[in-house]
Amino acid sequence: MTESKQPTHGEPIAITGIGCRLPGGANGPRAFWDLMMRGVDAITEIPADRWSIPAFYDPEQGLPGKTNSKWGGFIDGIDQFDPGFFGISPREAAAMDPQQRLLLETSWEAIEDAGFVPDPVSGSRTGVFVGISTFDYCRIQASYRDRTTIGTHSTTGTVLSIAANRISYLLNLQGPSLVVDTACSSSLVGVHLACESLRQGECQMALAGGVNAILIPDTFIGFSRMSMLSPDGRCKAFDARGNGFVRGEGAGVIVLKPLSAAQAAGDRIYAVIRGSAVNQDGRTSSLTVPGSEAQMQLIREACASAKIDPIEIDYVEAHGTGTSIGDPIETSAIGTVLGGPSRKRPCVIGSVKTNIGHLEAGSGIAGIIKTALVLHHGEVPPNLHFEKPNPHIDF
Repeated sequence: MTESKQPTHGEPIAITGIGCRLPGGANGPRAFWDLMMRGVDAITEIPADRWSIPAFYDPEQGLPGKTNSKWGGFIDGIDQFDPGFFGISPREAAAMDPQQRLLLETSWEAIEDAGFVPDPVSGSRTGVFVGISTFDYCRIQASYRDRTTIGTHSTTGTVLSIAANRISYLLNLQGPSLVVDTACSSSLVGVHLACESLRQGECQMALAGGVNAILIPDTFIGFSRMSMLSPDGRCKAFDARGNGFVRGEGAGVIVLKPLSAAQAAGDRIYAVIRGSAVNQDGRTSSLTVPGSEAQMQLIREACASAKIDPIEIDYVEAHGTGTSIGDPIETSAIGTVLGGPSRKRPCVIGSVKTNIGHLEAGSGIAGIIKTALVLHHGEVPPNLHFEKPNPHIDF
């Protein structure tokens, strides 16, 4: 790769490569697109290799130590990894959080999908921006009763920052390398920071993505006690029957370059990020309840950053978790900003969570990849489990 440190302020950012490993065997952009276009619901019962459903499940919501959901979006072979391929010893690999392994695999695949092989990337000013939040594997590995289990690779295997740093180390990438934890928006904020880093000339290319792995029942139980999970295991986004979200796991990584650099190199371009914005809801009715005013402001700022009129937007990939509170608040913000009497054509809305569940820290990158594929193919996949419009949403 030719090195350029010149800032590209305000320049659109091209998505030139995609790597993903998502529920339903959606390994790679082609398989993911096929899954969505076929309208596949990838939600299953909790696999036996995670934990015993009878030990932790009870249909009655709110029981101590129990979850009222036994469903989720899971990937196959989360325990499988080829350490030798990455020059990692089997001993170190055993100490690594599966989230690190998934990110390594999807980063490699994204680079390959972008048309690179490792040698041209090695030594480049390529940044790594990863959204990650959960640490189930750390809980499994750590024992406060027997500290003799702590080994040489225990810390680097489970510390969240290493999820990005290990990619930079193994691929010899010398741009910024960091993780972001803003809960469900983690990977979206990571993509925003990656775009800003590219525009400021901090890096010439970036890997941005997110990951989530579901290994123990603890968070399931916590969400169940908070009445957040769908007891029937279906994400019914924007539907009157919406009764909670469905947890999902997986990883996704995209390759980002300034548009001019991608065009000069003759890269395939899936989609272009013209602008982005970040804010926070501030004080709402509850810590976990979003705020419509803040979301409206964010949409306006993102459109201003992209230099587009909101009424020009034809498709929105929403958060769309299928909750009775979150869906109406989100869609109200979208409709207020993107709607109005001057709009001449409808705006389509969808949520990939209806296919694969809510990947939490990795949910945003799944939505970005879906949107990039929508633009790339010129089609919108079906939105599942929508039968009766939510009466609290003014469609």
